[in-house]
Amino acid sequence: MPILDRLERRFGRFSVANVTVAIIVLQVFGFGLMMASQAGQGNAPALAGIESLLLVPDKVLDGEVWRLLTFIAVPPFANLLCLLFGWNLFYLMGTALEQFWGAFRYNVFLLIGYVATVAAAFVTPQFPASNGFLYGSVFLAFAALCPEFTLYIFFILPVKIKWLALLTWIGYGFAVLFGGWQTRLLIVASVLNFLLFFGNAIYYRIRGGRRHMAGQIVRMTKKEPAFFHKCTVCGITDTSHPEMEFRYCSGCDGDHGYCMDHLRDHEHVTAERQVEV
Repeated sequence: MPILDRLERRFGRFSVANVTVAIIVLQVFGFGLMMASQAGQGNAPALAGIESLLLVPDKVLDGEVWRLLTFIAVPPFANLLCLLFGWNLFYLMGTALEQFWGAFRYNVFLLIGYVATVAAAFVTPQFPASNGFLYGSVFLAFAALCPEFTLYIFFILPVKIKWLALLTWIGYGFAVLFGGWQTRLLIVASVLNFLLFFGNAIYYRIRGGRRHMAGQIVRMTKKEPAFFHKCTVCGITDTSHPEMEFRYCSGCDGDHGYCMDHLRDHEHVTAERQVEV
């Protein structure tokens, strides 16, 4: 995108490298806080220890502005095994995007998703906002760039990432249709960065697909129906003129058929092209 090129030339020196690792480190501390709080409170809910980190716009408006940043440190899962798998996947995809785009563009991609998520959260300020959809946009971006990449679910089951991305889009579609307003807004906010980065590619792919289908229709409509016999002189066939009889001339080189109107009134086809009868 030209605007990103201009911004990168001007502000590229301020980009933050390895931001994926920084996010994972923050979430490791968040998970440690959650486990410490849970151990100290017995059967307390798993998220009780990180309640003060969640993005709850009402509390931000009450002065707890740190929530605007600390909600990024909330781990996406409470189960350690799921977290290890999720962190490994996020690291793989995030570092791949950073290498492909460069640190500046990857920073911009995450920043757009972050700002859109925070803005969507303030529409329903009494509810905590999840950071999960923001990480989902990283997954969708990676799948768009590397659709044939094979992902091993829990390091065992091989699946092409494009099919998982398709399931993700279907899940987002159902959530937008049947979910609450906060869920809808967070999904729209989380895919905004994806659409800004991949919108042109999607548009041209759709346009190219439509053009290809239109070409196929033209070729199909122009294609002549199958026939067995065709007149070499006038071009009619046994399909276009089923009532006509056709014969083949033994005086012509090769198989040249003629309708009854031209069977006795045609120039023979020979190796020297045509000679008059």
